Amino acid sequence: MIIRTTITAALAVPAFWLTMRYNMHMFQLNVYMNGEQKAWIHKNFRLQWILVFAMILGALRLLVSFTGPGWLTWAADILCWLTLITIILVYRVMKEMNQKKKLVFTPRVKRMVASISVISVLIMAASVIAGKLSALNGALVFIVGSQLWMNMLARTVNQPIEKGVNNHYINDAKRILRSVPDLTVIGVTGSYGKTSVKFFLQTLLQQKYSVLVTPESYNTPMGVVITIRKFLRPNHQIFVCEMGARYVGEIKEICDIVHPQHGVITSIGPQHLDTFGSIDNIKKTKFELADALPDGGLLFLNGDNEYIHDYLEANSRVSGKNKSGYKNITFYHSEKIGEGYYASDISVSNLGTEFTVTAPDGETERFSMKLVGAHNVINVMGAIAVANRFGISLSDLKIPVRRLRPVPHRMEMKDNGNVTIIDDAFNSNPIGSKAAVETLALFDGIRILITPGMVELGAEEAEYNRKFGTYAADCCDYILLVGRKHTEPILAGIQSKGFPDKNVEVFDNVGDAINYAYQIKGQGHKYILLENDLPDNY
Repeated sequence: MIIRTTITAALAVPAFWLTMRYNMHMFQLNVYMNGEQKAWIHKNFRLQWILVFAMILGALRLLVSFTGPGWLTWAADILCWLTLITIILVYRVMKEMNQKKKLVFTPRVKRMVASISVISVLIMAASVIAGKLSALNGALVFIVGSQLWMNMLARTVNQPIEKGVNNHYINDAKRILRSVPDLTVIGVTGSYGKTSVKFFLQTLLQQKYSVLVTPESYNTPMGVVITIRKFLRPNHQIFVCEMGARYVGEIKEICDIVHPQHGVITSIGPQHLDTFGSIDNIKKTKFELADALPDGGLLFLNGDNEYIHDYLEANSRVSGKNKSGYKNITFYHSEKIGEGYYASDISVSNLGTEFTVTAPDGETERFSMKLVGAHNVINVMGAIAVANRFGISLSDLKIPVRRLRPVPHRMEMKDNGNVTIIDDAFNSNPIGSKAAVETLALFDGIRILITPGMVELGAEEAEYNRKFGTYAADCCDYILLVGRKHTEPILAGIQSKGFPDKNVEVFDNVGDAINYAYQIKGQGHKYILLENDLPDNY
């Protein structure tokens, strides 16, 4: 029996590590939310059904340790070994397949691994205490199978600890903010465009101020806290704080930490509908930034966005405030509509974009930038409006605007000989994806789209992807889809436009699609648009 238990343990240890690591990776990508992890497991059950089998098998092996004849325990052990070997092989392959964004062993992950290890040891100890050494075989297999849900249990167990750790860091960040009393905080949020506007603001405001921005996509409460504790210095005059959210109340949570004096809402649209539940919840959450502003605070709003106007009208009716519902609103537009800043005479080519800006006081200036696509104008207009209200004249903004570069993975152009990659792989959305293919249509050459489609759009996801297929068919020469099941609606949209079947291919991964794109024959320069790149949990 000792030999059989040793064999089981030798197989269970690597199986435990591989299954725990894989599910912890998915849990991290699902932002440590039990609800999102449960939904992910339900949606992707076919990938991990073997762990449920292992749990059942482990429980049965425990049972036969106490009641079964010797030959049955032998048979059960052999089946356990085969199952563990299969798990090791399967999860080694799955680990190699999930390399886009690797598991980061943060202090939180390490604490969860410690809790999972303690729980596992307790299960093993209980099985041995309750009966025989042979019961340990069943416990080991059961523990391996339980990694499907063990990280959610560890999160629940660790919740008081995590709350205490987070509160310590939050209070320290608040202390640091108080130590820079003259700091001006500008909150930036929106369904899309917020990261671009944040970095555009950094470039423009640096003409006059010392500016700190949250790096990359650090837009969660703890991401903001990390930025403050690591990067904020006494000489900083402006802190541009990006604020992201997947649930109602999360923007308010960030505002309660940084207390913004001014705010920018770049857009409202169907993004993260799986977690928000409705577009009304998205509107309410984005305007949590507006609600947090003090008297005298400036609120900059995308005047092109219909959801923003809808919310303002509804809010004014309910609150009895002025017609906008908020004080000190500055609208910015990509064309002459209503009040505020607006762009006109927009000229777009594959070399860049030119446009004229008119300020509320009538000042005008012609701008040029290397960013391609008319859709970039609205984000740059938001940054220009803020910088101008902060005392930088339009004429002084001409050179900084010319210096603007695409934010990584957001219509970022990369030349490679006869091929140009247009990298728009970050978190595609219905409006942005349409703008991206329309920009691709501007280029004179072979225009190739590679996309897995859009996600997190709730019940309307299939319809949004179908519409995207119709837009792509009008703008592309070749369309390469990634993922057979999820891209079926896109393919339906493409086919509804009579797009040539020979110019559409479906691949299992992005790498194969890119290799195929490079091999496409034809005259002219190749332009390959990478529209979205789903994370490993998709």
